[in-house]
Amino acid sequence: MQPSITAAYLARYRSVAASGGPAGLLPLTGAQRRFLISRRLDPQGRPDVVPLFFGYPRGAVDLPRLRRAATRLASRHPALRGGFATVRGTPVLRLGEPSVEVARVTVGPGDTAREALRRALLDWPADGPALRLLLAAGPDDDEELLALALDHAVCDEQSLGLATAELGAAYTADGAAVTAATAATETAEDGRLSGPGPAADGLAAYREAVELQLAAEAAAASPAAHAHWAARLGGLSGGPAPCGAAPRPTGMVVHRLPAVTGAARAALFPALLDAVSVAAHRAFRPDRALALGYPWGGRLPGAPPVLGCFLNTLVHPAAAGTAGDLGALGAAWWDDLDHADTPFDELVRAARSAGAPWTGALDAALTFEDLDRRPPLVLAGTAGRETHLAGRPLAAPLAVSASHGDDLLVRLAWDRDRCPDAAAEAAFEALLSTLRHHLGAA
Repeated sequence: MQPSITAAYLARYRSVAASGGPAGLLPLTGAQRRFLISRRLDPQGRPDVVPLFFGYPRGAVDLPRLRRAATRLASRHPALRGGFATVRGTPVLRLGEPSVEVARVTVGPGDTAREALRRALLDWPADGPALRLLLAAGPDDDEELLALALDHAVCDEQSLGLATAELGAAYTADGAAVTAATAATETAEDGRLSGPGPAADGLAAYREAVELQLAAEAAAASPAAHAHWAARLGGLSGGPAPCGAAPRPTGMVVHRLPAVTGAARAALFPALLDAVSVAAHRAFRPDRALALGYPWGGRLPGAPPVLGCFLNTLVHPAAAGTAGDLGALGAAWWDDLDHADTPFDELVRAARSAGAPWTGALDAALTFEDLDRRPPLVLAGTAGRETHLAGRPLAAPLAVSASHGDDLLVRLAWDRDRCPDAAAEAAFEALLSTLRHHLGAA
């Protein structure tokens, strides 16, 4: 068997780092490498962006204070103090100064804050900061809408919780005015921090977390894992056509179900996998297995809680048909989780070794978030009211997001160029029906 992709990458990175190349280079996790490859395949080089949206009473958010708090957050986390670069053909994170964008977005006549923020996020600068905080309100709005957006290559579910908690704490600690001690360490232009303390501690913790992650990825690219994924994904086809040059219009439908409790809670994720599989086949009606991607993972035991991308994208082969047997689905999913550390690029290699013409493009995507793990964004005692925006670019023609807290919020978004609205809405009904069937049985 060929050397693992992660082992080959680490050998190249160490060669670059040891040969007198630029200082301040850090290796990338497998997830980060995947997001950078996706960015290069995009005709406009757009990154995959993870935004959260919060509503606050008008005038409640102090923008300069928010800028200082965001810069403090960035100064603590190397993922927000660097930029992605390629050195001698090797992708790396190059450390730099903390850089964030905190700005008010203008809402023109006849426009809405939601539309203004959506357009601003579509216009993500290719070389801009990984963290952007954008505030918007229409002239007659009682509420201002704040977008907290991160490049996906620097964040995952746990990172979102760290970001909201630390940003809120920094905003509160800043107080109504910058103290003289703080002013001495910040520039008036952008609030950049000096001083080695938090940055040095953050760098050591981040390096440790990344090295642990890469060691796990290299170990997971075993012959047994290769055989498992070759058998699971060998029936995938070439996947959807690549994206066009301009962002395509997308639609979204939303439904709230009761919170899932008791024995059904353990069956929730495999139930979602099958429900999304049914929906994708209803939307596109193909006679082939679809590639349904879902992020999975997190920090390894003992890894420092740092902001960064430490998840993997696993792939579920969604077979055509109606709702499957939940017990068999759960057993197959648990088998997949036994090999969950295998990086995505190794999954593609395994599928192709089994004869699949699959390129790695996803037909559908599923994300699941446990809201108990992410605190709300509280700014000076005011908790933002979380909301969701339609019309954002999608990582797949069909994307389902499920958030579990006081209830189960299910959102389905689709590419309107590939799926008519009526077909997507019928697919959503099939998804909800399948989900209710499985959770009722569980």
